[in-house]
This record gives sequence, structure tokens and C-alpha cells, in this order.
Amino acid sequence: MSDVVVVGGGVIGLMSAWQLAEAGLSVTLVERGRCAREASWAGGGIVSPLYPWRYSAPVSALSALSEEVYPGLCDELRETTGVDPQFSRHGLLYLAVEDADAARRWARCQAKPLEDIDADAIRRMEPALADTHWVRQGQGGLWMPTLGSLRNPRLGRALRARLERHPGVELREGCEVTGFKAVAGQIQGVDTAAGVLTASRVLVCGGAWSGALLKHLGVGMAVAPVKGQMMVLRPAPGTPRPLSRVVLADGRYLIPRRDGRILVGSTLEHQGFDKRTTSEARVSLYRSAVRLLPALARASIEHHWAGLRPGSPGGIPFIGEVPGCRGLHVNAGHFRNGLVLAPAAARLGVELMLGRTPCVDPAPYRIQREEPAGPVSTPGSMSVAGLAQSTAGNWC
Repeated sequence: MSDVVVVGGGVIGLMSAWQLAEAGLSVTLVERGRCAREASWAGGGIVSPLYPWRYSAPVSALSALSEEVYPGLCDELRETTGVDPQFSRHGLLYLAVEDADAARRWARCQAKPLEDIDADAIRRMEPALADTHWVRQGQGGLWMPTLGSLRNPRLGRALRARLERHPGVELREGCEVTGFKAVAGQIQGVDTAAGVLTASRVLVCGGAWSGALLKHLGVGMAVAPVKGQMMVLRPAPGTPRPLSRVVLADGRYLIPRRDGRILVGSTLEHQGFDKRTTSEARVSLYRSAVRLLPALARASIEHHWAGLRPGSPGGIPFIGEVPGCRGLHVNAGHFRNGLVLAPAAARLGVELMLGRTPCVDPAPYRIQREEPAGPVSTPGSMSVAGLAQSTAGNWC
């Protein structure tokens, strides 16, 4: 018997298990596949919401804490496991920003450096963008110099390696949770294909599958899968390194890798648990990449994949104990920002489990026993105007 069973081995589950074990608890982490191979693997690795001013205060609070943690966390993981998550602060260049005034207000409120940049400065910063549609027309953009990014598959491998070496953690991969054990409103453990795992506390970090898992206990939680397709492009042989910073326009982004490849993302699709890639997305992503960076017209598509984000109302995660079931905790529904929010979200969840003073006000993340039925509304599915209206004035 363990003190805690953590269900789900994505970055949220891995970081939560690590923090619980560091607090002296015995932890069994159960993952139906292999750790960090779902949404944690499939994302782009940008350590910030793409348009942070379009999110509400609860998301901003966790994001700000996590951004402070990531540089030191990645250094520690590199030194202790030998796996380098390749964290860097190359910044992000925004083009075609419709709500630039809202972005500037957010930056002032959050004390974040966000600079207006004209077309000439963009050409000097990234010469390959000189042929980009917006720059050719003389349009400028916004420049966020402190934004960081990392290789999320490497982060997942590093976290897994760290837990493998921790005496307080047992990893059980290839072990699917099929139900929960609860008696008189108290959690007793989980059912798995390999038998029952008993524990006085269970933490569900199942990503897009969390809502379906909790239905076994009659708990309705508005977490639904939102598919995202991405690609990685290999520039033509002999092509100079085309890009050194993350570039974002019209919701599509390019992320340069150290090896010269360019990652392009991503789609937002409500297709249930279907992770198949489509020819339509392949064409759309490639066209977006070339529109952003015409030099990629001769690039080849090296890999095309899809992942499932855990969509939630407003993109605000559910963190805390489930009402009516003592010892059952949830940390899920981070939508596009699981990687972004992971260090702070895991910390908050562990603090609530252990009765410690929470790092942020936990009220916005509380789980209701019954969530309203209907489609999940996320920032990614709202219009720019709707986003500006829904978040205006919520940052200070």
C-alpha cells in the first residue's frame, strides 16, 4: 500500500509524484502507456500561453509562478539525470496582433517586457522574415524577449528518469486504471488491469481522459479532448538556419530547434478521442508555415502528429479534492497550457493534499460535484473580441 496513487504520467502527474515523494510520502504512479507520451510529448514546448493576455487571472497566476521555476528546474534535471530539456529564452515575436492594446495593458499590469517593434527592426532581428506577408507590407508587431521554450519530450524523459531514481516512487507503466475503490465517501485505491492498488489518497492527473475516469464514481467534470495537429519541417539542404526565435501570427507558430528543424503548430479540433492526423491539417499547417516564413517553401515535412489537450471551461484547470469523496484529488483540464502551468499547478495540488498554505488562491480551481452539461468552452474557441471582453480587467 502506498500513501498516494497518482493516475497519469504526464508532466503534471510526474511533477506531482516528485513533490509528494519529496514531502516524505510513498507514491505509486500509474500510467496506462508510457510516461509523458500523450499531450506532454505532443506540444510545442513554449513556456507561456500563446497569447497570455487572452486568459483570465487564474491561468496567469499559475503561469507566472511556473515561468520563474522552469530555468532552475531544467538545470537540476540536466545535472541529476543527464537529460537536457534544452530550456532557452529566445523570446517570441508576435505578428498580426489584432488586440495589441489589450496585450500592452496586460504587460503593464504583469510587469512583463513587451515591446512594439517595427518592420525594419523585424528584418534586422530575423532577416528571413523580410519576405513575410505582413513585414513586406510594412507592418510591425510585438516582441516579448523573456519568453522561454524547451523540448517537451526531453522534459518528460528527464522527469521520468528522476522518478525512477527516487526511493519514494514506484512507476507502473502499461497499467490502465479501470475504476476506483471508495467506501463510505473515503477513497481506498484504484482498480487496474493488474489488480487493486490501495492508498488513502488518489490524485487523478489523467489529462483529456480525466473526465471519463471520474465518471466511474459518478463525478461529472467538464474536461474534454481537444485535438491538436503539429508538424516538424526540415529546411532544404544547404539552407542557412532560417529562424532563431519563436514567431506567432494568426494563432499559428514556428519554433526553431537547435538542430535547424522548424516545428509548426497547431490545430484546434473537437473530434473526441480521435488522434488521427488528416491531410487537411497537413496542408493547412504547411501553408501557414510558408506564409510565416517563405524560406520554408522548399522544406520537407519530416513528421506530422496529433495529441489530445484536456479542454476545460475558460482553460482553467480543476485542482483540489473532489467533494463527497475524501482523499480523491484532481489536477486536470489545463487545456493548451499543461506544460506552461505544470510546476505551479503540481505545487498547488500537493499543497492542498497536504494541508499546506497554497501558493495561490485555490478557489478558482475547485471541483464541483456536478458540472453543467454541454460543450467545453475554451479560450482557443472564442473570438478575439470575446476573449478581450472576457479577460479585460482581470489581471490586476
